[in-house]
Amino acid sequence: MAMKDQGGGRARMMDDLAGVAGGAFSVLTGIRAEIEAIAKAQAEAIIRRLDLVRREELDAAMDVARRAREQAEDLAARVEALEAKAFSSQVASLGDSENATKHSKAVPKGGGKSSSGT
Repeated sequence: MAMKDQGGGRARMMDDLAGVAGGAFSVLTGIRAEIEAIAKAQAEAIIRRLDLVRREELDAAMDVARRAREQAEDLAARVEALEAKAFSSQVASLGDSENATKHSKAVPKGGGKSSSGT
């Protein structure tokens, strides 16, 4: 019977050892999670002190800048088109007034007859 007690004692000792190992593993897992949380908090504090931004904030700012650049390019193209239209209108207007001036100078008053009445 002494042999059975020794076998049972070993099994119980192995169960106890497994329980202790499982508890130690659980404690280590908890410690790991706590260390990760502390490290993350420290990293965020450093980032705040360095005045860095998160990726999401940078992406949003880049999107706003891209849209602003596109709008500026569109407006520049519209201004250029309007300037070209205004310039061509001025050229046409100048051409019309020059033609009107030439035609009025080409025909003397009185239909080309001399004023002497002959």
